[in-house]
Amino acid sequence: MSQVLLEMRGITKSFPGVKALDNVRLTLREGRVMALMGENGAGKSTLMKVMFGIYQRDSGNIFYRGKAVEFSGAKDALEAGVSMIHQELSPILHRSIAENIWLGREPLKGPLKLIDHPKMYRDTEALLEKLDLHLDPRTPMVDLTVATIQMVEIAKAISYNSEIIIMDEPTSALTDKEVAHLFKIIDMLKSRACAVVYISHKMDEIFRICDDITVFRDGCFIGEREAKDTNNDELVQMMVGRDLGDVFPPPTAKPGKTRLEVRDLTVKGSFENVSFDLREGEILGIAGLVGAGRTELIETLFGVRQKDAGLIRINGNEVDIKTPQDAIRHKMAFLTEDRRQSGLYLMLDIFANTSIAHLDAYRNKVVNVLDVRKMRTDSAEHCKKLKVKTPDMHETIDNLSGGNQQKVLLARWMLTKPDILFLDEPTRGIDVGAKSEIYKLMRLLTGMGKSLVMISSELPEVMGMSDHILVMHEGQLKGAVAGSDASQQKIMTMALS
Repeated sequence: MSQVLLEMRGITKSFPGVKALDNVRLTLREGRVMALMGENGAGKSTLMKVMFGIYQRDSGNIFYRGKAVEFSGAKDALEAGVSMIHQELSPILHRSIAENIWLGREPLKGPLKLIDHPKMYRDTEALLEKLDLHLDPRTPMVDLTVATIQMVEIAKAISYNSEIIIMDEPTSALTDKEVAHLFKIIDMLKSRACAVVYISHKMDEIFRICDDITVFRDGCFIGEREAKDTNNDELVQMMVGRDLGDVFPPPTAKPGKTRLEVRDLTVKGSFENVSFDLREGEILGIAGLVGAGRTELIETLFGVRQKDAGLIRINGNEVDIKTPQDAIRHKMAFLTEDRRQSGLYLMLDIFANTSIAHLDAYRNKVVNVLDVRKMRTDSAEHCKKLKVKTPDMHETIDNLSGGNQQKVLLARWMLTKPDILFLDEPTRGIDVGAKSEIYKLMRLLTGMGKSLVMISSELPEVMGMSDHILVMHEGQLKGAVAGSDASQQKIMTMALS
């Protein structure tokens, strides 16, 4: 085996009401990629924050090249040779790529120690060229796509010349081409004897890029395997502690009458002349590559964007949806793609995040006050149904794992009792157990006659959950196929045409 770079032994970490890590361990070796796997809330990100010095452990030891170390903060970890690409991106949007990469360590010149901008741009160009990233260092981050911001964050981590790089869900916003590019970068890091911690819920990626796999469940160490000695079924069993059965539950109802009609809907520069019908009890999948116009289409239907042409009918009646409030009044709901940027109120608690879209239903029209007791009861009931892991409803939403944050957003929209629910990448960054729960909820909703529209970049998910599938390419609707007749080849052929 390769030489051990870093060991974590007996690590325990608790937060109020929650033991996030219970006597766990992790071993990283030179030139190898370690996959850290487990359901949302298993403790993966918490352990990485302990390694990186963001959290201080309650007990246990960290050994770096055989010597005990104590990182009092991220600065200590970076100086020791450990860098981290966080799951949730937080760039300084109105500063350039170069300024983001060298933030806090800008090259200085002269007795006044002024920032040497020409050198900073040269160093950035050299770094990006080494990673085969064709970007202008002067470009403001606000002008970049989420995927490109992710690649810049990866470049920033590599710029520290670290021996250990933690990648927490690094491909959540990347296209297949960009994922392949990332894997080339990881191979380069392995050739330099770096150790990589790779956190992902995508099984195909784990077996493509990882050498070793460590599994956590409920804050406990479950086991370690070499990737070549295990398989998908064993890992799922280790992660969830139970047999999930079929990944995609069968339909619970036959689609009924038409609920939503969209005709020649157009937003200039995003998509043109899109027409389709959505029926009661149906899941309509929308497939396509990044930039196909899928999200823009749903945002227009929900009133986030304004249409330039076309009409929308609900239950046969033409409607004019100009704002999300209009959409909610028409019993629509929208689970957005980026929960942190456009879904969550990060500084508020679970109760506030759950109830905020449905306040009017709890308002006493006579005295104009809210029935807070009823709100708390309903919010707690829906979070319990969705198995949100939290000590109580007063926990700040930012303290929850990504999967539990997604469940809170689903609980929010279930409170509004929608007839039409738009789901944009509903299982992005979510573990297999939580995915299974969301799939079952989707089928439960269609069994109640609800109508769902799902955007997903995972073709098996689109094919496994959709009654019908629309395929978009560069703002054009290229075709439709029944879920039972769909194949990856057929969908990709339309998506690329």
